[in-house]
Amino acid sequence: MDGTVLVADDDRTIRTVLTQALTRAGCRVHATSSLTTLMRWVGEGKGDVVISDVVMPDGNGLEMLPKIAQDRPGLPVIVISAQNTIMTAIKAAEAEAYDYLPKPFDLPDLMKRTARALESRAQRGAAPAAEQDRPEELPLIGRTPAMQVLYRVVARVMHSDLPVMICGESGTGKSLIAKALHDFSDRRTLPLVTVTAEDLSDLDGPSKVLARVKGGTLVLDEVSDLPREAQGRLVRMMDAPGDHVPRFMATSRVACAQAMEDGTLREDLYYRMSGAVVDVPSLRERIEDIALLAAHFLARDEREGQPERHLSDDALELMRAYSWPGNVRQLENAVRRIGLTAQAPEISRAEVEAVLGNQPRAEPAMREGRGAESLSGSVAEHLQRYFDLHGADLPPPGLYGRVLREVETPLIEIALDATGGNQMKCADLLGINRNTLRKKITDLDINVTRRRKLM
Repeated sequence: MDGTVLVADDDRTIRTVLTQALTRAGCRVHATSSLTTLMRWVGEGKGDVVISDVVMPDGNGLEMLPKIAQDRPGLPVIVISAQNTIMTAIKAAEAEAYDYLPKPFDLPDLMKRTARALESRAQRGAAPAAEQDRPEELPLIGRTPAMQVLYRVVARVMHSDLPVMICGESGTGKSLIAKALHDFSDRRTLPLVTVTAEDLSDLDGPSKVLARVKGGTLVLDEVSDLPREAQGRLVRMMDAPGDHVPRFMATSRVACAQAMEDGTLREDLYYRMSGAVVDVPSLRERIEDIALLAAHFLARDEREGQPERHLSDDALELMRAYSWPGNVRQLENAVRRIGLTAQAPEISRAEVEAVLGNQPRAEPAMREGRGAESLSGSVAEHLQRYFDLHGADLPPPGLYGRVLREVETPLIEIALDATGGNQMKCADLLGINRNTLRKKITDLDINVTRRRKLM
């Protein structure tokens, strides 16, 4: 890399690590713990890229972005922050930051982004000032990679008029994301209307809905649950929305491909709705966020008058090992109950066990409207539960072989049963060599019973 990087962070360790890494990569580095110093350097024309923290002793790094854009158009600014909420990503995108990374960040990743920023040096427009009438915080928090990807997608599509399909399991926060996309968009002063099957139950339903939304945002709640006739009315409404065209969004707890295969989602409606697709991760996919979420819920309860509470390490370990089929919504309700029943400021493992013992079993919820899970989905959920049970630790080595054995054994046993124990037919059915099948039967200790297959 070739260029000068300005680093602003009040953490001495981060300044030292970034200075050393960037210098080894060939950059010249100026590091400071002061935004005032950073802005002076920018005003003097120093630097080809800025890496700045958000919360600094003498100000807010995000609030400096419009000034940097005004003084030095095209100067890329990479924002790093320990405030791991969707608001940080949204504000960074609104202020036209070049990139955003949560703390703790991956150093090689930050180096790659810095290299791209040095290469680009593209001209960027001035950033708009932040509006004062927007909410200060959203309950969409998390520092895991899955949530950071979600934040970036939301920030990118926020000011677009593209229809948005928001997919995720029940309890993951799909409606919160739809609300965030509306509240921080140019349509925020217009109505946000959520549409259900009842709203579309008659022929006049679409026109009544359009009259309510008045060019704002229209959200189709659990679109694959809507009757196909109602979905057809939606297609016609989207094709001829009238004078005040709303922004269309839809939520779905069923994967769209699966819903179309099952016939619960019309293809023509999906293709109209999927201008942008936002996938919301389940809580099982971001177990590292459980501590952050639990602390958030306990702090909120404390603000509402409840006693101060915090989780012990053992209690948190148990919560991380649970599979949370109801996702964040189930976690929120459980934390509230635990906080109310806890006997001391520190919540014990036994107190968590007492509440989780009454929760739904730690099995993934079967999606309504489906006869069975896909094989890949069932395997993925089984493996995720297996990883979850080990908490922050990894499973024992040799996982690949153990998983293949667990899949191969029932596959071969069922194929043998279907072919009446005829190994030649079974090998042909499986698409493998007969000698390979015999070896697997021996290695897997499968009992073969030759019988006549009744048809």
